[in-house]
Amino acid sequence: MWRTISRIEEGKFFMRIRVAAPLAAFVFVAAAFLSAQSDPDRVIPGGGIHVPGWMGTIDRSSVQQGRMLNDARFAQEGAALHVTTGPAATYWNPANTAAGEYTVSATFREPRFMELNSHPHSYGLFIGGANLGTDRMTLLYCVAYGDGTALIRGFGPAVFTLRRTSAHPAVHKAPAVLQPVTQEIAWRVRGGGAECVINGQVVNSYARGEVVGAGKLQSTDGVYGIRFTHNVEAIITGFGMKKG
Repeated sequence: MWRTISRIEEGKFFMRIRVAAPLAAFVFVAAAFLSAQSDPDRVIPGGGIHVPGWMGTIDRSSVQQGRMLNDARFAQEGAALHVTTGPAATYWNPANTAAGEYTVSATFREPRFMELNSHPHSYGLFIGGANLGTDRMTLLYCVAYGDGTALIRGFGPAVFTLRRTSAHPAVHKAPAVLQPVTQEIAWRVRGGGAECVINGQVVNSYARGEVVGAGKLQSTDGVYGIRFTHNVEAIITGFGMKKG
């Protein structure tokens, strides 16, 4: 039996190899390793969390590179939050919780597209956070890339993907490398289901059973926060939650 390995998604590392099924897992791991080696996590000067009340954690792949949370920077500039990674990171304030029907939204401005990486990396919002910062962490995030693509993925606590990295006309494209690009990202929760909205358009919507259950969210109620992949910078304004 043969299997095709096609892409490493969040790092945008593309390959297509036809391999025997027993070798598929090995090839996938090897590809992920090579991708990390070609685009290793940076160490950001002045790193750490510099906003009172906020916490964070980095991805296992970043830990395996020897990175720490303080290798990324999370700071406040006036009313804006300024994030620069470094290791892929998830940030939250435990006071930021949502329940029932609500909308979580923020605007992300990448000031210099791809300045810190060799290919587009992503940023966005998560909802339904529980057991954050532990090996039982669950959440669901929607992120955008400055090349016009989007990804919807979560931890349940293992990684699960609802929308693979793919283009969507709502997602803005940077005019060129080192040029700015802005994305307005929101999660709307209605009737227990959820929809990811980017720049005013619904990218994907999901019924409750698609986002809540074994291996997914415990509930759409929970902490909401910010999600960044590695080696990317964005300035966040208008972050907040509205009921109903």
